[in-house]
Amino acid sequence: MSDEITEFNWKLQAVKNLAPYCGFSTDNEEKINWGSGNPLDEPTKSEIDKEIARLKAEYDSKSYARTRQQNFPNEHDLLIALWEKVMEDRSESADALQAIRTQVKSDNPKP
Repeated sequence: MSDEITEFNWKLQAVKNLAPYCGFSTDNEEKINWGSGNPLDEPTKSEIDKEIARLKAEYDSKSYARTRQQNFPNEHDLLIALWEKVMEDRSESADALQAIRTQVKSDNPKP
């Protein structure tokens, strides 16, 4: 869910997207201080809010991918399965690994 990222981080990313190559800083109160001499005007609150909504929707639409990543076998297990399949001709390990990958995909389908 999008609440895994702080609202301030959403705001920072939105400003970076709306005003690339522009300088700004933040303070302890999480306020954005627009730099002088920027080639673009500071984004409005409305523009920032709209970009945050777009970023959150994009993030939420990829939930299945994050869940899959957490549940896929790790690189070490994949490497061992490949080694056993190719070098030792043991297909059981690779087949078991593929069964796990297939199950993860079916449990977390693409929208």
